[in-house]
Amino acid sequence: MTTKRLLTVALLLASLSTFAAAQQSYLYKVTLVQAAPGKLLELIDLYKTRAAATTAAGDESPLWMRHSQGDQWDLMILTPMGSYSEYFAPARAQRRQKAVSAELAGKIANDIAWQEDLFAFGPHVADLRKAFASGGLFHVEMFEALPGMFADLYKEREMENAYSRALHEPENFIFVRDSGAAWDIFTIGVYRDIKHYASNADVPAQDQEAAAKLAGFDSPSQIGPYLRRFIRMHRDTLAVAVK
Repeated sequence: MTTKRLLTVALLLASLSTFAAAQQSYLYKVTLVQAAPGKLLELIDLYKTRAAATTAAGDESPLWMRHSQGDQWDLMILTPMGSYSEYFAPARAQRRQKAVSAELAGKIANDIAWQEDLFAFGPHVADLRKAFASGGLFHVEMFEALPGMFADLYKEREMENAYSRALHEPENFIFVRDSGAAWDIFTIGVYRDIKHYASNADVPAQDQEAAAKLAGFDSPSQIGPYLRRFIRMHRDTLAVAVK
């Protein structure tokens, strides 16, 4: 790679790092749920009831999606918190507690076979809502970094966004673990539908090659192998919007 190209890549990635630092200050509670056998539709209705109650009590309404293929969970629910101090402020917590009856909470618990919770920082909720409003298909990638490789993994996620940006394709929203489940980073790509998701197959090979090099990869075919240098575990899921 020439000195000029190295400088271009460095400037691009520095810009992305500054952008990411500014965007990833909003806290979410991320809940992955597997419904009890035969209870998924009932569980969705119960979650809708709970969301209506907590939103009326002053909380942000959750964003969620339903598994189509991939990991074991049926639902991913992103509860916008803002910050711990905002979400757990005594008055707000009391309103939330009063809004959800013990009966409703019990019904939800009885319809869950498995659940995993993660607190993660990500983009501002307004940006996420804007994307979700027109999204019908979601690509969720979840990662556990190898020891000492978190920063490299995060940078790789930024590089893939640079690649997508160069091809005028949707960029991934990046979320970073604060506490909870073991996932260090997860990303959500938002697409209109499966055709939109697969549209990169129509991009000319020379454009893909140029975009990969601009983002810092050796070639498009090396993006996957480069990512795998930094991860201990990886889960891919395609999900659809919950109506």
